Amino acid sequence: MSILLFRVFVPAALLAASAPVSAQSFEDLDALLERTADEEQGIATAREQVDRGELLEALATLERVLTIFPKSAEARFNHAMLLCWIDDPQGGLVEFERLDEDDYEPGALEQARATCSTATQDEEE
Repeated sequence: MSILLFRVFVPAALLAASAPVSAQSFEDLDALLERTADEEQGIATAREQVDRGELLEALATLERVLTIFPKSAEARFNHAMLLCWIDDPQGGLVEFERLDEDDYEPGALEQARATCSTATQDEEE
Protein backbone atom coordinates (compact mmCIF):
# COMPACT_ATOMS: atom_id res chain seq x y z
CA MET A 1 0.00 0.00 0.00
CA SER A 2 1.38 3.38 -0.94
CA ILE A 3 -0.12 6.40 0.73
CA LEU A 4 0.85 9.60 -0.97
CA LEU A 5 1.59 12.70 1.03
CA PHE A 6 -0.75 14.62 -1.24
CA ARG A 7 -3.85 12.79 0.06
CA VAL A 8 -3.48 14.69 3.31
CA PHE A 9 -6.28 17.08 4.11
CA VAL A 10 -4.39 19.28 6.58
CA PRO A 11 -3.29 21.96 4.07
CA ALA A 12 -6.98 22.82 3.80
CA ALA A 13 -6.85 23.56 7.52
CA LEU A 14 -4.50 26.41 6.83
CA LEU A 15 -7.07 28.03 4.59
CA ALA A 16 -10.10 27.26 6.74
CA ALA A 17 -11.39 29.87 9.12
CA SER A 18 -11.42 28.87 12.73
CA ALA A 19 -14.95 28.08 13.82
CA PRO A 20 -16.21 27.96 17.36
CA VAL A 21 -17.02 24.56 18.80
CA SER A 22 -20.75 24.05 18.49
CA ALA A 23 -23.02 21.98 20.66
CA GLN A 24 -24.25 18.79 19.06
CA SER A 25 -27.44 16.89 19.66
CA PHE A 26 -27.46 13.25 20.64
CA GLU A 27 -28.67 12.47 17.13
CA ASP A 28 -25.65 14.29 15.66
CA LEU A 29 -23.31 12.37 17.94
CA ASP A 30 -24.97 9.06 17.08
CA ALA A 31 -24.59 9.82 13.36
CA LEU A 32 -20.93 10.69 13.88
CA LEU A 33 -20.33 7.45 15.75
CA GLU A 34 -21.96 5.54 12.88
CA ARG A 35 -19.75 7.28 10.29
CA THR A 36 -16.58 6.57 12.27
CA ALA A 37 -17.44 2.86 12.47
CA ASP A 38 -16.24 2.68 8.86
CA GLU A 39 -12.57 3.63 8.33
CA GLU A 40 -12.93 5.41 4.97
CA GLN A 41 -16.14 7.17 5.94
CA GLY A 42 -14.60 8.31 9.23
CA ILE A 43 -11.59 9.79 7.45
CA ALA A 44 -13.89 11.48 4.92
CA THR A 45 -15.91 12.94 7.80
CA ALA A 46 -12.73 14.33 9.35
CA ARG A 47 -11.83 15.93 6.00
CA GLU A 48 -15.25 17.59 5.85
CA GLN A 49 -14.75 18.90 9.38
CA VAL A 50 -11.36 20.36 8.43
CA ASP A 51 -12.91 22.00 5.37
CA ARG A 52 -15.39 23.71 7.72
CA GLY A 53 -12.57 24.79 10.06
CA GLU A 54 -13.58 22.33 12.78
CA LEU A 55 -10.05 21.17 13.57
CA LEU A 56 -10.67 19.88 17.09
CA GLU A 57 -13.74 17.99 15.92
CA ALA A 58 -11.71 16.46 13.08
CA LEU A 59 -9.02 15.45 15.55
CA ALA A 60 -11.64 13.75 17.74
CA THR A 61 -13.14 12.01 14.71
CA LEU A 62 -9.75 10.61 13.72
CA GLU A 63 -9.17 9.48 17.29
CA ARG A 64 -12.46 7.54 17.13
CA VAL A 65 -11.39 5.99 13.81
CA LEU A 66 -8.04 5.01 15.32
CA THR A 67 -9.76 3.44 18.31
CA ILE A 68 -11.58 1.07 15.97
CA PHE A 69 -8.86 0.81 13.31
CA PRO A 70 -5.53 1.27 15.16
CA LYS A 71 -3.54 0.13 12.09
CA SER A 72 -5.05 2.74 9.76
CA ALA A 73 -1.98 4.46 8.32
CA GLU A 74 -4.05 7.14 6.58
CA ALA A 75 -5.98 8.05 9.73
CA ARG A 76 -2.79 8.07 11.82
CA PHE A 77 -0.91 10.23 9.30
CA ASN A 78 -3.74 12.76 9.15
CA HIS A 79 -4.09 12.69 12.93
CA ALA A 80 -0.37 13.43 13.23
CA MET A 81 -0.57 16.36 10.81
CA LEU A 82 -3.60 17.80 12.59
CA LEU A 83 -1.75 17.62 15.90
CA CYS A 84 1.07 19.59 14.30
CA TRP A 85 -1.26 22.26 12.97
CA ILE A 86 -3.10 22.74 16.26
CA ASP A 87 0.20 23.49 18.01
CA ASP A 88 1.13 20.02 19.31
CA PRO A 89 4.15 19.14 17.18
CA GLN A 90 5.47 16.78 19.87
CA GLY A 91 2.24 14.76 19.72
CA GLY A 92 2.40 14.79 15.93
CA LEU A 93 5.98 13.53 15.91
CA VAL A 94 5.03 10.72 18.30
CA GLU A 95 2.27 9.68 15.89
CA PHE A 96 4.68 9.78 12.93
CA GLU A 97 6.96 7.35 14.78
CA ARG A 98 4.12 4.80 14.78
CA LEU A 99 3.99 4.79 10.98
CA ASP A 100 5.93 2.43 8.72
CA GLU A 101 8.27 4.20 6.28
CA ASP A 102 7.59 1.42 3.73
CA ASP A 103 3.96 2.52 3.38
CA TYR A 104 4.97 5.90 1.95
CA GLU A 105 6.89 7.36 -0.93
CA PRO A 106 10.62 7.70 -0.13
CA GLY A 107 11.18 10.78 2.00
CA ALA A 108 7.46 11.49 2.55
CA LEU A 109 7.48 10.86 6.30
CA GLU A 110 10.73 12.75 6.67
CA GLN A 111 9.16 15.72 4.88
CA ALA A 112 6.03 15.47 7.04
CA ARG A 113 8.14 15.42 10.22
CA ALA A 114 10.05 18.49 9.06
CA THR A 115 6.80 20.28 8.26
CA CYS A 116 5.47 19.34 11.68
CA SER A 117 8.56 20.60 13.45
CA THR A 118 8.34 23.96 11.72
CA ALA A 119 4.54 24.39 11.77
CA THR A 120 4.40 26.32 15.03
CA GLN A 121 7.64 28.17 14.32
CA ASP A 122 6.11 29.62 11.13
CA GLU A 123 3.07 30.85 13.05
CA GLU A 124 5.23 32.58 15.67
CA GLU A 125 7.16 34.60 13.06
